[in-house]
Amino acid sequence: MSKETLKKSVTTIEALAIVVGMIIGSGIFLKPAIVLGHAGSQWMSILAWVVGGVITLASALTVAEIAAAIPKSGGLYTYLEELYGGVFGFLLGWVQAVISYPASVAALAIAFATYSGYFLPMGGFVQKLVAVGILLFILLMNVLSTKYGGIIQTVATAGKLVPVIGIIAVGLISGDAPGFAGITAGATAAGFGAAVLGTLWAYDGWIGVTNMAGEIRNPAKTLPRVILGGVLFVMVVYILFNLAIFRALPFDTIINSKTPGADAADALFGNGGGAFITAGIIISVLGALNGYLMTAARVPQAMGEQGRVPFSRVLGAVHPRFKTPANALIFQAALAVLYIFSGTFDTLTDLLVFVLWIFFTMGVFGVFLLRRRHQAEPGRYRVPLYPITPLIGVIGGGYIIVSTIMAEPVRSFIGIGITLIGLPVYYYMRKKTQSARN
Repeated sequence: MSKETLKKSVTTIEALAIVVGMIIGSGIFLKPAIVLGHAGSQWMSILAWVVGGVITLASALTVAEIAAAIPKSGGLYTYLEELYGGVFGFLLGWVQAVISYPASVAALAIAFATYSGYFLPMGGFVQKLVAVGILLFILLMNVLSTKYGGIIQTVATAGKLVPVIGIIAVGLISGDAPGFAGITAGATAAGFGAAVLGTLWAYDGWIGVTNMAGEIRNPAKTLPRVILGGVLFVMVVYILFNLAIFRALPFDTIINSKTPGADAADALFGNGGGAFITAGIIISVLGALNGYLMTAARVPQAMGEQGRVPFSRVLGAVHPRFKTPANALIFQAALAVLYIFSGTFDTLTDLLVFVLWIFFTMGVFGVFLLRRRHQAEPGRYRVPLYPITPLIGVIGGGYIIVSTIMAEPVRSFIGIGITLIGLPVYYYMRKKTQSARN
């Protein structure tokens, strides 16, 4: 196995850009209508975004303690392996490395090509070629240097915030905006619950930065800071963005719109607003694509480094010159290209939502196991208001799990089946490792 190690080249700003850039994709421009439709009124919608943000922040505060105690590459895969045992970590790593991450990368590449069609119309096959082209560019940059990937992430995250902040600034101060027109009564309990569920999807993605722990300088201190700072920043942005949209457009217009962000931009900036927002979405998706590919590769690389998967020597290797997980990056990109041309990425990600949230909730709950087994080092970050804060995160994760299985029971159990396919691989590799030791 290669003795090369990954360079600690990811700065605090780049780590923060990963957190913000992976949370804010295209959802911020599209979700307000869905959440508002369930919530029933603008103020109940804002409350749903606050509740979703509090649940996410509670989870982030909790996972930050685990990240500080276990500052290793691989993120949630590594935490589950150390806190629950090898089989749980492997099963998460299996679905992330083979299906979830590359399918998400494929979906983001297609989204980039789709939104690019606003400026340059293209057919279906050309769209796939554009998706593959942008994916290969991102792959090349990340193979050559983690620093290049960090620069792309930082620039794209800054770029995606321009239209968002523009809408917030103009929307909140414009005297021409209708100002919360068409407010209705409010949500039922079920409707408000569905609205909160919608916001939780929009807050997802922040945990990806923990995959990079081995390349972040002083991860035990840096990870808690960037996770908490990034999630809190996004929470404020989401709330202000929704307030701006609610001032710019009447209630009925928002809930009947498929692109409320673009419609708000048209109302605030004139006919060029749609192009302004579409450009913002393209940059936003580019940042999310870079973040997902960058962090995705660290899971098979960590698994390979530990000898947990077939072809471990290849996947776990670090490029001797570039000091990047080049083979793992190529592996993730190759699977993503396969999913792009097969068109299966949306189906695969939908099938695994239930399973991934089970693992995520286990990760949040893991802080209780961590505290029972390990004495905290003096000065190390610890989650505030323990045990209330982690319980809020666990309850939020449990709510998503129950809601998903009630809404899509067949898909949920298929997802479990796909996950369990990894068991024979796990036991084969464990037996192989034991035989090699003997």
